[in-house]
This record gives sequence, C-alpha cells and structure tokens, in this order.
Amino acid sequence: MKKLLYQKFITDTLKIFTLISLSIALIVWVIQAVNFLDFVTEDGHGFRVYFSYSLLNLPKILHRVLPFAFFVSLFYQIYKYEERNELLIFWTNGVKKINFINILLLYSILIVGFQIVLSAFVSPMGQNKARNFLRNSNIDFLPALVKEGKFIDTVSKLTIFIESKDELGNYKNIFLNDDTGEYKDCTATIKDCTKTQTIYAKRGRLINEANNRYFELYDGRIINNDKDRSTNISFKKIDFNLSKYTSKSTTYSKIQEIENTLLYNCFNSYYGKSKKKFTSRKLTCEQSTIKSVQQELLKRFYQPIYLPLLALICCLLIMKSKESSEYNKYKFLIFSLAFIVIIISEITLRYSSYNKIGFLFFLSFPILFFFLIYIPLIIKFKHRV
Repeated sequence: MKKLLYQKFITDTLKIFTLISLSIALIVWVIQAVNFLDFVTEDGHGFRVYFSYSLLNLPKILHRVLPFAFFVSLFYQIYKYEERNELLIFWTNGVKKINFINILLLYSILIVGFQIVLSAFVSPMGQNKARNFLRNSNIDFLPALVKEGKFIDTVSKLTIFIESKDELGNYKNIFLNDDTGEYKDCTATIKDCTKTQTIYAKRGRLINEANNRYFELYDGRIINNDKDRSTNISFKKIDFNLSKYTSKSTTYSKIQEIENTLLYNCFNSYYGKSKKKFTSRKLTCEQSTIKSVQQELLKRFYQPIYLPLLALICCLLIMKSKESSEYNKYKFLIFSLAFIVIIISEITLRYSSYNKIGFLFFLSFPILFFFLIYIPLIIKFKHRV
C-alpha cells in the first residue's frame, strides 16, 4: 500500500513538473524566437537557418527554467494533497513523515541527474549545432534586404547602396564599398591596414542562384584605395561575386557552447600544477576567460545540487496542517523561502568566480542550509508518523 501511495504521488508530481517545464520553456522560446527574427530581417539568413537555430536553443531554455518548474510543481503537489486530505491517507496507512521526505529527496536527486545531463551535454551540443548553422549558412535573404535609398551593411565588410529599383528587379546607380583587403606589408606602425574598393555602376541586377550569388553591373568604374595610391578603372560590364562575404551574425563559439572536456582542460591548465599551456581553436584559455570557464563548469555540474534543498523546503509544508490558523501565512513563507534560494543560487553563481569567498559561499550554502533543515526534521519525525 505504501509503495502504491508513493508511486501515485511521484507520478502526479512528474506530470505537473513536465507540464510546467514545457509550458514555461515554450513561452520563453516563442519570445526568443521573435528576437531571432533579426537573423532574417537584418543579417540576411534564410528561414531554414532561423527555425533550426531557434529549435536547437530550446534545451538551453529548458535547463534554465527547470529549477523553478521543479520547485513549483512539488510545492503545488504537496499543497493540493494537503487540501484534498490525501496526505492524511499516507499518515493513516503508516507512512512516516521522515520516510515521505526521504522519498521526495530521492526524487529530487533523479531530477538533479536529469538537470546535469541537460545542462552539461544536451544544451551545449544543441547550442553548438545552432552556431554551426550560422557558420555554414550563406546570406539567403540578401535580395529582400537590398532596398532603394538605404545603406545596407548586413554583409560583413561590405556596404551596399542603390538609388532605385524597377519592377523587374533592375537597379540604378549602385554603390558598393568593399574593405576586405589588407596590405601585404602591414605592420603595427600602420594604423589602418585595410584596402578599400569602391564600385559605382549606372545599372545592374542581383543574380541569386543556388550556389552562386553576385551583382551583374554595367557602365561604371572601380576605385581602388591602396595606402596613398588610388586607381580608377572604368568598365562596361563586371560580375561582383558575393559568395565570399558572410553575415555579421556572431559565429565564434561562446563559453556555453563548448564541450566539457575543453572547459575542464582549460581550468586545469590554469589552476593546476601542470605547466603545459592549454590551446584550442574553440577556446582561448587566459585570464580574461578563465572566470567564465569556472562559472560555466559550476553551472553545469554543481548548481543542480540546489534542487534537493528546494525539495526539502517544500517538504516543510507537511509540518503544519491546513486546519491551522497560520497555515496560509506559513505556506506563503515556504514559497518565498524557496524562491529566495533560487535567486541566491543565480546571484552567487555569478560571483563564484570573482573571489574565494564567493566561490566558497556558492559551494557551501546549499549543503549547510540543507542539513540545517534536515537534521531538525529527522529529530522531530524519527519516531513519529
């Protein structure tokens, strides 16, 4: 009978937990997806890149909302069971309150494992794949972004201006400014090492084929600026290739997208005894990045330990009956306490890499606070139902 009661409670809690997690994650995802529209409207990527990038960011959102969803679902479930007198069934069937608490702590440890898998493996992998979509994508939406009378700088190191455009897609008075070149003998004493090329054409059109994108320009001139020299070349027709240009979207790997082994090797080489310097194409391991690396490792592998503390705080609800005149105030106090713990976990995570005090506080707070609550509960309920 006890086993069935436990199974029903955990099953009901998991259903609520799943519903709340997905609901909050989807709401946040929709809001972010709207912001990601800039990839299309400003950066020139296609809708395939947009949808792929948006979907692959869903695991990151889910792992961020999971602690709050876990706390709310468990709090709600205990409160509802108390309101419907279902907890009374537990106590009348010989279930000790301390055993009930231990079962919920075991449930929270399982969620900790799920959170670690999500934050340390699934989320970074998804974000890395999303970033790869940006790296490997071309500027599919560029034709729609080229508008008459506006300077277009969507493409990195290229500025486009057209005076007018007719119904057939032909442009008039086209200006292109390209600054992708660099002097061969560029040195630190030269402030600006960039060569620029300005192209003017009386007319032209944008050819947008599957693997080939270029401007077909007619009747114009090319002005090359190289150090103190300028050359002016006239032309009747040229093709200006756009395939070498990329979007301005960020394509380098961020800390949260890098795999665990690289983060650990960076952290170990910086703080460990090994004198061998860590090098990686994805991660520059130096003083400016080591704090972010440490914070990311703590977020992935240690921050989930706050979940059992949240579960224990929710269990404090069973210490008072709903018949008590102070039950509503007590319920609000427990909810507020758990919410404050979530806030503390986020704030102290940010400061954990700044100094030793912040680091030690982040590590010790959930453990000390857990036993500060758990030991009195053991003493109180050890020999009581």
